[in-house]
Amino acid sequence: MKFQCLGYFNQEKMDALPQKEVDAIMQECEHHLKAFYENEQVLTDAAVSQKGMKIQRVNDAIQVDNVELPESKRMIGSSFMIEAKDMEEAIHIASQHPTVIVTQGEQLGWEIEVRAIEGYYER
Repeated sequence: MKFQCLGYFNQEKMDALPQKEVDAIMQECEHHLKAFYENEQVLTDAAVSQKGMKIQRVNDAIQVDNVELPESKRMIGSSFMIEAKDMEEAIHIASQHPTVIVTQGEQLGWEIEVRAIEGYYER
């Protein structure tokens, strides 16, 4: 089975840190990511920009607008896909991601959401 994992963070808490401290935390993440990527069950991993465009049909026409950030402090920072036999194994694999491993993440609202993929297309 494939699982999509979304990594979240608290934007306000991240913004409150000095840039030097954020850079140090991100450097620690890089070290853990290298180990995470060694697991062949990790299929993809992407850091997600906080800026984007929204495409939708409105009054029978395609409309494109800037994405409005939600009022929530919980923001998506990463998205990765893994292969696992079941949810228990998926949770085990996801728990090796820096979002969970880096200790400062707890104070910064870092968390991972794991969902089974019910439909999947790959070129």
